[in-house]
Order: sequence, then C-alpha cells, then structure tokens
Amino acid sequence: QVQLVESGGGPVQAGGSLRLSCAASGRTFSSYTTAWFRQVPGKEREFVAGINSSGGTTYYADSVKGRFTISRDNAEKTVYLQMNSLKPDDTAVYFCTARFSRIVLSTPSNYPYWGQGTQVTVFS
Repeated sequence: QVQLVESGGGPVQAGGSLRLSCAASGRTFSSYTTAWFRQVPGKEREFVAGINSSGGTTYYADSVKGRFTISRDNAEKTVYLQMNSLKPDDTAVYFCTARFSRIVLSTPSNYPYWGQGTQVTVFS
C-alpha cells in the first residue's frame, strides 16, 4: 500500500504560480502510477494530470495543458504539480492519487490510494 500526504495549497492571485507536493510512503512506490485530481463542492472529481511509474510518460487534461507540469522523484518518493498561469476556474481541492500500475488512467475509480487533499484558491 501507499500513503500520500499533500502540501503546497493556498490562495494565489490569477496569473500566479503554485507548486503542490505529494509525499509518498511505501517500499514499492516506484511501481505505482500517480495522478492529480481536483474537485469543487457538488461536482465530480476531475482528472488534472498523471505520470506513469517510471516518470517517462505524462498526461494532462485539456484545461491545464501548457500551464501545469506533473513530475515525480522516485528516490525521494515525491510527486509534484507545478501550476502556472493560474485561473479562477482552477480553484478546487487538489488530490494526489496512486494505483499499482505502469499505465496512466484518467478515471478516479482506478486509483485506490488518495491523499487528504489541499485547497487551491485563485482570486482575480
């Protein structure tokens, strides 16, 4: 199993940047694909970005392409989400997730391990 702890959220002005971190535990972390999802109250979880277990393949939602970058450091057992050019529509609770696979999927039901979430609020 994998435990995930997120940090880095907070308020930020539109156009600004924020970097989220996800600290993972587990001896086999390098075998897990990880992804970031986000959620606003009353709506379903939305896929944001994913990275396969080796870190060589990434996927992004159309809404964040060119602005967000997902990365991972398996030696440090950490996943990052660099968010640039933030917009008010990016406001949400962001979750770090993991699944025991080398393939990235974009549906939340495929990820059994979730962090506690971190709030990102973008104001204009």
